[in-house]
Amino acid sequence: MMLQNCVQTPLGIVEVEVVGSGIPVMVLHGSPGGIDGARAMSQFLDRDRSCCIHLSRPGYLNTPLDPTAPSIDAEADLLAALLDTLDFARVGVLAWSGGGPPAYRLAARHPSRVSAMVIVAAISSSWVAAKMHLSERFVFGTRFGEHLISFLATHKPEHIVEEALKGEGTIRGEELRNVTNHVLAHPAQVKLIVDTARTLNIGGKRKPGWHNDVKNYADIKSLELECVTCPVLLVHGDADSDALPVYTYYAHARLPNSELIMMAGGTHPSFYAHQEAEIVQERAKQWFEHYSQEGRKNAVK
Repeated sequence: MMLQNCVQTPLGIVEVEVVGSGIPVMVLHGSPGGIDGARAMSQFLDRDRSCCIHLSRPGYLNTPLDPTAPSIDAEADLLAALLDTLDFARVGVLAWSGGGPPAYRLAARHPSRVSAMVIVAAISSSWVAAKMHLSERFVFGTRFGEHLISFLATHKPEHIVEEALKGEGTIRGEELRNVTNHVLAHPAQVKLIVDTARTLNIGGKRKPGWHNDVKNYADIKSLELECVTCPVLLVHGDADSDALPVYTYYAHARLPNSELIMMAGGTHPSFYAHQEAEIVQERAKQWFEHYSQEGRKNAVK
């Protein structure tokens, strides 16, 4: 099955793509990002066993941001309306980084719609965006910078891998070289980092979503994690400098039903780019499959 379009829901338009068959999994990209980021995130899922719902979150690419409803809760309600429109009664949710807050609020506000979640290196409480250096604003905030990333992705992918692991983690020296060499030896891990790098520009058609996330996430008082009743697999790298591991420890202490995997020496993309990435990804697939089956049994009962 494959569907790609901007669909009209009762609460607004959403850019969405449905790919594959099997267990439905909604994929929520981080900040910044877009449907292309969601597509990269789900590469590890088998298309004959998973039906992936990729989308652009509000304000990113072709999903407009409703100025009258810019909140995280409004986004969660929009996601539930999208499930109604696509005729999905219940889904798993895969969220990375800035996709965490709307994932948690979807599960808290619409518990019957979420069978299980895999939350990767995600924000769970107030987050203040770090001030960008001039060079970062040039690379990630301009049209020229977007073209530069695209050029490097095509001609120098190893440079993007090295900079991503160094810039989004605290590992240095031999440890950084070892992780980098491992990732470079695994084409799927290189592809994830390169594909994700193409989605990180905070200008253009991603700018409204980025600014909305920055404002909303700084203002978080509580995501009501205690109200999330579905099983949650939490994954984080202990050397992540982008979304600090404390966010996942915080969530684990408050979620009623969660399991924690902390990846040693893992940077922000460690779920996808790390010596144990394939092992942890397999656990994530098992998580979705197990709780999807449990949900079907309960429905039959």
